[in-house]
Amino acid sequence: MIDVIVIGGGPSGLMAAIAAAEQNKKVMLLEKGGKVGKKLAISGGGRCNVTNRLPVEEIVKHIPGNGRFLYSPFTIYNNEDIISFFEGLGVKLKEEDHGRMFPVSNRAQDVVDALIQEMKRLKVEVCLHTPVTKILMDEEKIYGVRLEDGSEIRAKAVVVAVGGKAVPQTGSTGDGYPWAERAGHTVTELYPTEVPVTSKEPFIQSRELQGLALRDVAVSVLNKKGKPIITHQMDMLFTHFGLSGPAILRCSQFIVKEKKKNGAPVQVRIQSLIDHNEETCLQMLNTSIKAEPKKAVKNLWKSLVPERWLLFLLDRAGIDASLTGIELSQEKLRAFARELVGFTMEVHGTQSIEKAFVTGGGVSVKEIDPKTMASKMKDGLYFCGEILDIHGYTGGYNITSALVTGRIAGMSAGASC
Repeated sequence: MIDVIVIGGGPSGLMAAIAAAEQNKKVMLLEKGGKVGKKLAISGGGRCNVTNRLPVEEIVKHIPGNGRFLYSPFTIYNNEDIISFFEGLGVKLKEEDHGRMFPVSNRAQDVVDALIQEMKRLKVEVCLHTPVTKILMDEEKIYGVRLEDGSEIRAKAVVVAVGGKAVPQTGSTGDGYPWAERAGHTVTELYPTEVPVTSKEPFIQSRELQGLALRDVAVSVLNKKGKPIITHQMDMLFTHFGLSGPAILRCSQFIVKEKKKNGAPVQVRIQSLIDHNEETCLQMLNTSIKAEPKKAVKNLWKSLVPERWLLFLLDRAGIDASLTGIELSQEKLRAFARELVGFTMEVHGTQSIEKAFVTGGGVSVKEIDPKTMASKMKDGLYFCGEILDIHGYTGGYNITSALVTGRIAGMSAGASC
């Protein structure tokens, strides 16, 4: 008889299978697709951002979706343990900006291959093209799984690591939610996070800014009173359907929640000059005019922001770009200063959950034991990775959560047998 069945060959599933097999247990990993580690292989632009080296406190801050649940798991296994684990498997890692850890080789496939080799060494039985249709259970406990072909496999413990609904081409198509509900779990509402944002603003519809990237701007999501809910200072991009880029992806879940709350379009503010407010910006514009009074404003201010953005904002402020600074009224200058530090636009939604990098919502963490990742509803059932209602920003935070919860689920499932 099998001791532990792990369903799903993503980061959390691979880690769970290894952790269970380390305890000399008979482990079987069931993957419905043709290969394991698909999402890992494409993560971090094919380089695989395996974890993040920031302190635990900071990591939790970067996981706005129930990150606090991870404090307890992190006391058992944390980001530094992940780094030691991969280096122990021969995958040397390097640290980049914001604590992000990548393989020195810059190859995500090296990470996947190391995990596959370790599973081989530990004699984990990996079954590809093996979709699970049902988890077998009675009133108290789990006793195995039923496969698509109707056959059943008995096991003492089952670890569900099937992912969420984001990036469905890697196999995460939401299979695990009905199983969790059947076992008595609450699945909180699913929504896209880390996802591009859509807008019906005329300048988006006309595509006049399509492809324009703004570097290191402060993007804020505003509530209906115009107060910022969240601000992220990073790069962003205008697209043919709306907005994208790192700052926007991080803001997206707050846009989803605000839109749900009010049902109306959500205001997003872009501050191009992050070191200025309206007053100091106005002073700076006046100073530059005094220095070169005869220069056309499109040339005078071209170093402030990218040219397309400058011309667009001048137009928004009702300024003819070929005029000289001295020809402009203080009123016009103030209007332009306002656009530079607080350009505001409406966004109307996001792309679908299938286009998102991460799923928001999932199996309620209130029903999971944080020290073991065991279900509080059914004996022998464990959950890990993105199926849980835990989600973070991109930058190694989601994968850290997946690897930590996977390791603990596998260890606990193995120990329970």
